[in-house]
Amino acid sequence: MPEIRIFGIRHHGPGSARSLRAALDAWRPDCLLIEGPPDAEALIPLAGHAAMAPPVALLVYRPDRPRDCAFFPFAAFSPEWVAMRHGIAAGAALRFIDLPHAIQLADGFGADGEASPGDGAPQPVAAPAASAAEAVPAAPAAIRRDPLGELAGAAGFPDGERWWDAFVESRAGEDGDVFAAIAEAMAALREGAGPDPGEEAREAHMRTAIRRAAKDGFARIAVVCGAWHGPALARHDAKGQAAADAATLKGLPKTKVACAWAPWSYERLATASGYRAGVLSPEWYDTLWHHEARVAARWLARAAALLREEDLDASPASVIEAARLAEALAGFRGRARPSLEDLDEAVQATLCFADPAPMALIRRKLVIGERLGATPPDSPSTPVEADFEAQCRRLRLKPGTDAGELTLDLRKETDLARSHFLNRLQLIGIPWGTRRQARGRGTFKEAWFLSWQPEWVVELVAASAEGGTVAQAAAGRVRTRARAAARVSELSGLIGTLLDADLAEAGAEVIRVLNDRAALSADVFDLMEALPPLAELARYGSVRSSDTAPVLAVVRGLVPRVAAGLVAACQSLDDEAAAAAKARLVAVSGAIALIEEPELTAVWQEALRGLADQEHAHGRVVGRAVRLLFDDRAVAAEEAGDRMRLALSRAAAAPAAAAWIEGFLEHSGTALIHGRGLLPVVDEWLCGLDEETFTELLPLVRRTFATIAPAERRAIGEALARPGGGASGDTAPGRTFDAERAARVLPILRLLLGPASETREWAAPEEDVR
Repeated sequence: MPEIRIFGIRHHGPGSARSLRAALDAWRPDCLLIEGPPDAEALIPLAGHAAMAPPVALLVYRPDRPRDCAFFPFAAFSPEWVAMRHGIAAGAALRFIDLPHAIQLADGFGADGEASPGDGAPQPVAAPAASAAEAVPAAPAAIRRDPLGELAGAAGFPDGERWWDAFVESRAGEDGDVFAAIAEAMAALREGAGPDPGEEAREAHMRTAIRRAAKDGFARIAVVCGAWHGPALARHDAKGQAAADAATLKGLPKTKVACAWAPWSYERLATASGYRAGVLSPEWYDTLWHHEARVAARWLARAAALLREEDLDASPASVIEAARLAEALAGFRGRARPSLEDLDEAVQATLCFADPAPMALIRRKLVIGERLGATPPDSPSTPVEADFEAQCRRLRLKPGTDAGELTLDLRKETDLARSHFLNRLQLIGIPWGTRRQARGRGTFKEAWFLSWQPEWVVELVAASAEGGTVAQAAAGRVRTRARAAARVSELSGLIGTLLDADLAEAGAEVIRVLNDRAALSADVFDLMEALPPLAELARYGSVRSSDTAPVLAVVRGLVPRVAAGLVAACQSLDDEAAAAAKARLVAVSGAIALIEEPELTAVWQEALRGLADQEHAHGRVVGRAVRLLFDDRAVAAEEAGDRMRLALSRAAAAPAAAAWIEGFLEHSGTALIHGRGLLPVVDEWLCGLDEETFTELLPLVRRTFATIAPAERRAIGEALARPGGGASGDTAPGRTFDAERAARVLPILRLLLGPASETREWAAPEEDVR
């Protein structure tokens, strides 16, 4: 009978990996069974390739539906990676024994479960059906959420993650007996746990693989699996277990899958990325793995170097003080050596002086990390990677070359395709090209600045979860964003990106979602924000040879909805909200003018008239409504003057009148210069204010006139300086003769002109005098 040992580990754990390496080196098994996707077993030898540099991930996907896939990440400190490298070096047989993803990705298989922090196989990422691979058996609610939570609570830790890190991953030494302790703890946690179909199928397949290896004649079989599964796999030779496992696996659906190695990053390996089986501190675990003997000194030295790179003080004396403080903190907490928590507190106190900014930098670079993996050039690539390389060859674009400018002529087929490609890459999180202002004449030019970053290869790999090509992945990302969008204005922005990327099918889907949201939305301001970008697309989108008819249809549907709710939306606004509403009024008016459809213009002007007639709405929005009608010649200058006189009359409160003036005049004095009778109305209002009110309103009036262009302010000043240019006192607008002032010069004129002048008949005050 072969000797079979089960090593329950936690993926991405340096303590588990170190103990496993010591156990394998001492025992030297001739067969290693690793919890992983059997579909990718043929790719295991590449783990020993000289060009393979973790973090990397195995990708398993359906060729017919690449979005149905699972990623299995590995770091240098992942126990499964250590097991593979040990087996390759020792010449042992290596097999993956988890339930094949040909089953897990098949239509109709299982339901999602929750991940167990103590589980072991590399967690599938973004796999709709495969996420059951990390399911936790049905159990009482507390255990189902966190199998280690009970142990952590008893030990005084806030959660199972930190408990496991303290007692397994960050501990010193390579004690192989840790696996017996882990097995005992997991067996206790599994007591009373109910059945789970997905877990039962996985564990049944793993037990079957153990029995198959035993029949194949291996003498020493090592099983490397998630700690949670250890007690279940130990029953592989129990009476009747083989028959029960066969019954569990019988009739499960299957599909075709393909596999590939892909680069990965510590950022995506971290829990913060959303990876359910991620770790809090990948870069810290990497330091633990490679520098166990002097981990504290190594980490603090790197922290000091990082701060010095940012021109921050970090002297050797401060590093020594931080090391001493970390050692003291570890001693107070009963630890043999400083943990990340101790080092974190020591660095905050001695190197960062409690400043959160440098600590954020240290945590990003030395706790989570920015390490990027690499795969051999001849290894199978992911679907999106392959499409990306093909598109680059077709469009003659070379990633990795020096940064530079690229000007495209959208009338040319290749340049238009390049524009579509760069826009699609931006949608999947790869801003290889940044849009710049195109120089020269013509609206068909588009300028880009290209600068490739090596870490974007990880984004290409991750995009395979959305589709099999760059276009499909970009469309998938936008659909996901559309489903998550809470506002109609967010969806209108997405439509523009889809037109730029030539993703008509996804654009049609987003437009359907937008129409559905708009029909149910009661937020008029949200609809107003959505209109300007849509109107611009409807008018100018044809430059990119895109069909803008659906966008125009959306605009035609939104304008009546906005018009119907405009008056109600503009009630009870404070100053800040009124300023935002005024900006939206201007933007929507510009959008409707851009469309140039009389029916829409009439609907919008009717809504503005309704707003202009409001007596209790904020003066800023009412004044702007009148101004927009005046600019569109929907009201004459006389009517605009009457509305202004009414708003600025003594019956109106001075702050409300000032707000009306601000709304009417902000950013343009053209109305005062060319609007007949408007300037005297404003001048009369200002001159009629008492001293106290004038002093109160002066800052607001000055702010309003400061928004008017200097040339327009100069023209207004010249108009007011001319006799009769303004209106004050009892002087009627248009009067040009002051008889009292003229009488003062008559004696001088008599002396100059002589006695004959006395017989001349002087003109009446209403006539011209020469």
